[in-house]
Amino acid sequence: MSDANDTDPPQESGAETDTRDALADRRGLGDPVYQPAEDSGLLAEAGATHARGVACEVGTGSGWVAEQLRAVDAVDHVVGTDLNPHACREARARGVEAARVDLVSALADNAVDTLLFNPPYLPTDPENEWDDWQERALSGGEDGRAVIEPFLDAAPRVLAPDGVVLLLVSSLAGFADVVGYAVDCGFDAETVREESYPYETLSVVRLSA
Repeated sequence: MSDANDTDPPQESGAETDTRDALADRRGLGDPVYQPAEDSGLLAEAGATHARGVACEVGTGSGWVAEQLRAVDAVDHVVGTDLNPHACREARARGVEAARVDLVSALADNAVDTLLFNPPYLPTDPENEWDDWQERALSGGEDGRAVIEPFLDAAPRVLAPDGVVLLLVSSLAGFADVVGYAVDCGFDAETVREESYPYETLSVVRLSA
């Protein structure tokens, strides 16, 4: 678990990052909150450059990314949302204002300048669902997009004029499919960060209306 003063996410060992199974291995390890890893670090890097104004990290988990945003000069206020009550408590312990809500459902219209989201994206057979909080932090349904698409449907309502979304996209969820869905929702898409690993490529896409 990362200390509240850390600026870099914990790095997994080479053996763990050599296979996509390392993602699934996070399930059932006793910690109900998703802890920062490579995807978290990539999103935080994008936030340091592109976040501004009122920033909301959706699915804040441990609150690590939101905590990093508090040091960004262009960011005036940071909040986080998560459906997991354990995550909300952990994020608050880091000093993050966290609300227990589903995605952006409780946010006011046109209230957020920057939405950041590292969604559950691991494609999972319904027969293999674990039905615990760690599973919910990882599983993106059969195609990896079961949470991404509802988020993209809802995001325009809460964005302020000229607001942006910073969305972490894994190749496991189908990069072209995610971007295509975002475009259908009225967004322009630009890749602002990207890292490749043996089992996936992670990208942060900046979405603007």
